[in-house]
Amino acid sequence: MKPLSFKRHRFPAEVIRHAVWLYFRFSLSFRDVEELMAQRGIDVSYETIRCWTIKFGPLIARRLKKRRVPPTGRWHLDEMVCKIGGRRMYLWRAVDDEGEVLDVIVQRRRDIGAALKLLKRLLRNQPVEPESITTDGLASYGAALDQLELRHLHRPGRLRDNNRVENSHLPIRRRERQQQRFKSQASAQRFLTTHAAIYNTFNIQRHLISRSTLRRFRVDSDTAWAAATA
Repeated sequence: MKPLSFKRHRFPAEVIRHAVWLYFRFSLSFRDVEELMAQRGIDVSYETIRCWTIKFGPLIARRLKKRRVPPTGRWHLDEMVCKIGGRRMYLWRAVDDEGEVLDVIVQRRRDIGAALKLLKRLLRNQPVEPESITTDGLASYGAALDQLELRHLHRPGRLRDNNRVENSHLPIRRRERQQQRFKSQASAQRFLTTHAAIYNTFNIQRHLISRSTLRRFRVDSDTAWAAATA
């Protein structure tokens, strides 16, 4: 894997890496990141930080994905409505039973075609075959699974049966409020894809593990980030 190139940038690579990490890791605006960098004595504009996230964010996300261990085969699918550029759109999301984000797609419709697109992407891009597919009561999932001949894997359930993916929407809702809604479908898709990879790397179920295990997981996350941004 070729190293990331930071040539023709006025700021050192360490500064760029840290600014990109701050923006995607926490619910911060570009101006918030600008303020945090200023506290470290680094005078960089929020517009420059925005350009860094657009250029380096997707590259880092692809590198992080390649280093992740395969997810489980127990998938949870859900969709949520959001306003993008003043239009009503739907964010389709898939996670495994451990909360790993498998894929996120922004689509204009909430129908069979949209559900089919998400499922085809999952089957094409995931390194494991599904063992079960849990969804809410939306009929489009069942119809799409019928077309793919995967109806036997479908587990339509009540809200609490799909809590894993419902909870996965919460970080995006926070970012949506912070950014005062996404401005376009393309920019939303770019952000969500990058955010998912970084979220998977640093998301630790800290309430389920000991303090020593938490420290070890944090070291592993930092190591993965350092390798992906080298």
